[in-house]
Amino acid sequence: MTGQVTASEVEAVARECIAVVDSELNALAAPAFEPALHADPSAALAGVPFAIKDSGPVASGVPFSLGSRSITAARSPVDSTIMVRFREAGLVTLAQTTAPEYGLSFATESKRYGATRNPWNLDRGVGGSSGGAAALVAAGAVPLAHANDAGGSIRIPASSCGLVGLKPSRGRTPSGPLVGEAGFGLTVEFAVSRTVRDSALLLDCVSPHAPGEKYSMPTPLSRFVDAPTTDPGRLRIGVTTATAPGSFTDPQITRATVMCGELLEWIGHELDEGGPTLATSDLLEAEMLAVYSSGAAILSLPHQPDEALLEAVSRRVLRETASAGVVDVERALAAQNRVTRAVADFFSHHDLLLTPTMAVLPLAIGALDYDDPDCTVRQWLQRLLEVSPFVSAFNISGNPAISIPLAQSREGLPIGVQLVAAPGREDLLLAVAAQLEQAAPWSDRLPLIYAD
Repeated sequence: MTGQVTASEVEAVARECIAVVDSELNALAAPAFEPALHADPSAALAGVPFAIKDSGPVASGVPFSLGSRSITAARSPVDSTIMVRFREAGLVTLAQTTAPEYGLSFATESKRYGATRNPWNLDRGVGGSSGGAAALVAAGAVPLAHANDAGGSIRIPASSCGLVGLKPSRGRTPSGPLVGEAGFGLTVEFAVSRTVRDSALLLDCVSPHAPGEKYSMPTPLSRFVDAPTTDPGRLRIGVTTATAPGSFTDPQITRATVMCGELLEWIGHELDEGGPTLATSDLLEAEMLAVYSSGAAILSLPHQPDEALLEAVSRRVLRETASAGVVDVERALAAQNRVTRAVADFFSHHDLLLTPTMAVLPLAIGALDYDDPDCTVRQWLQRLLEVSPFVSAFNISGNPAISIPLAQSREGLPIGVQLVAAPGREDLLLAVAAQLEQAAPWSDRLPLIYAD
């Protein structure tokens, strides 16, 4: 910090930028907070503008709706532990960002808020479920925004909007205090950013173990913020663009992933073809854990939602959760075990895995219809797997993964590639992502809607 501007001046500019870009993008779930949520004015990120996601409960006293018309009077009774960490880091929380209903879509287009639009092309979506967060960061309104990920909800918006989206290891960031494990351990809290270093610095601020958490990661030997400038040595990296038979990956995305592999070889890493051997049926069944968890959280509310105000897939989520028994949950847990074992076997002889983040370019507004009355929950999950068959496995297994905006399509749309590491090795992800950021910089690529 040089002292050339004050925190209040930065906040004033950020508020103006948020208002300007939101008029085009529809990324806010509510009017901006006035005043900003309290934070430590002397901390490492003091004065940095920030936003939280309407995934609730996040911040004490702040209303949340989970993107649903059916939730109208919910307020968080306490700060989530990660919100405490955001405040302790000094982040100036100015707004709450949009999310699809119950966070169960890769399109941030709820009936409550309408469509959040992509700053690169207003006819395209921003991904989901952390879509409003990605839109604000991509448009330059804030440098960081809270996001979470149960099946790709950090990485898909990051890929769609040209951002860095790190999903930390299970247990690296806190889930409490109101839940012991979010989404049966599939859901991880963190953020989206524009640079690898920003994600690394924030991870240092929010990742120390919190007492009472069900899962934890060993304390790293060095700061994550040092990883982008640390030589990771020669690594063995698997690379795959393979999908299930009959699935499709856009050729431009395949080429971007191959190009990334070539860059990694040029940098000095060893590449070989292939990834974990995973059954699509296991991915679908294990992701039902996130579905059951979301449904159970809603069904446990003191006031049950009016089904007439729910979108169609949400109605099915609640009905299937209510009818599920121990055998159904055990079946999903068994599938999770099979996925986790297969992923662990791969990382017993590889340092990293390289894949596309998405199989398709950022989707047109309306391409994913969450209000389709004929769509069952498993059919919905299958649709999400068609958007990306590459991301949910690592929520299921708990591995850290990062999407970086390494390329653009001929239409000028962002293309993300994903790196995955063994549990606890965010340092490797950050080091190699930084090598790629230096070899193929993306900082000079700006979207159509951008706050100058």
